[in-house]
Amino acid sequence: MYLSTVSGPVADPPESGPPEPGPRRRRLAMVSGNVVALGTVSLITDVSAEMVAAVLPLYLVLGLQLSPVAFGVLDGVHTGATALLRVVGGYAADRFQRRKLIAGLGYTLSAVAKLGLLLAGRSIPAIGAVIAVDRLGKGVRSAPRDALITLSTPPEALGRAFGVHRAMDSFGAFLGPLAAFAVLLVVGQSYDAVFVTSFCVAALAVVVLVLFVRERPPGEVKDEPKVSVREALGLFRGGPARRLVLAAAMLGLATIGDGFVYLLLQRREDLGLRWFPLLAVGTSLAYLLLAAPLGVLADRIGRLPVVIGGYTALGATYLLLAGPVDGWPLIVLTLTLYGAFYAATDGVLIALAGPVLPAQLRTTGIALVQTGQALAYLVSSVLFGLAWQAFGPDTAIRAAAAAVAGVLVLTLLLLISPSRLTIRKVPR
Repeated sequence: MYLSTVSGPVADPPESGPPEPGPRRRRLAMVSGNVVALGTVSLITDVSAEMVAAVLPLYLVLGLQLSPVAFGVLDGVHTGATALLRVVGGYAADRFQRRKLIAGLGYTLSAVAKLGLLLAGRSIPAIGAVIAVDRLGKGVRSAPRDALITLSTPPEALGRAFGVHRAMDSFGAFLGPLAAFAVLLVVGQSYDAVFVTSFCVAALAVVVLVLFVRERPPGEVKDEPKVSVREALGLFRGGPARRLVLAAAMLGLATIGDGFVYLLLQRREDLGLRWFPLLAVGTSLAYLLLAAPLGVLADRIGRLPVVIGGYTALGATYLLLAGPVDGWPLIVLTLTLYGAFYAATDGVLIALAGPVLPAQLRTTGIALVQTGQALAYLVSSVLFGLAWQAFGPDTAIRAAAAAVAGVLVLTLLLLISPSRLTIRKVPR
């Protein structure tokens, strides 16, 4: 089941072709080639991104001796500082119908930023600026990429399509820390070697995007009217879209950065520094195994219940980090639940938004949802860093778990209003 407006969203026209012969054929249908191509680009990009992400907390906190507050600010910048430009990129993609071009610019910016880390040296402001450029690239590319997925997929299969895409994405996230670990084993504690290798991998992703991703799926009308700023602002007047953006922002407030989670684990278990990148591998493995099944489940039982389940797993992750469990059980349970959180929320939330947003403003609407999350995440990272420094990590993580519980209640109140939203079954 999934949410839709009572009057019904502006739906994408079905792809041309002979009708499906039966329900079993529909269940076994594969995702489109465009989704697979975009998944491949994300896979390669995530190898590059996670190589850097796996070593960055160590480099900043242990290498440059950043305080929890300073790390929280940089971590927030990593996701939230350029969030408003997501909306600009999303609107430009809708306005000029160049989603592939805008996404390509974003992937290119992120690739170049990997080389910027070499030039930044030990300067914290320079590192912050490079991280901002990298996240600018992610912000610009995310909404056009997700819009291409929604426009290449029938509405009833969006959960599966995003599940497959996120599974491929998470496979790259699984390989990235392993690649960083291998580079560090070969060259020693040389972060520069990790940054150079990461750039080369990111450049390959841009090449794959240019060669294999289509701007429009077969059958899509090419001469679409250009959308205006007034139409884009009109998304805020629509009840379902406005509530989705607000819910996404609240959920972002309850989310702290991966770096904090892994630093807390490393601190509690006194893990050796060379093993630190492998914590991200555990999370990515759980994400990889669960993303596609949870996407299919979301199409069957409802996307909102799966999202709520994901944030419940996040709250349980935070409680584990301040609980009595320790040793390997703590590491395995924490990374499994953290991966389940990402698998149940990352693509499913966008799949939830897809049927509510009109096709001609799909990229802008997705960008608004992602921007709400990113800006809230910037705030939550700074607040968590302050709480850690003022009250200690255990108190800070317990407060984060309480925030998750409160936000889940508010999200349910926002998104399951029977007077404005209706539940519709996806045909089997």
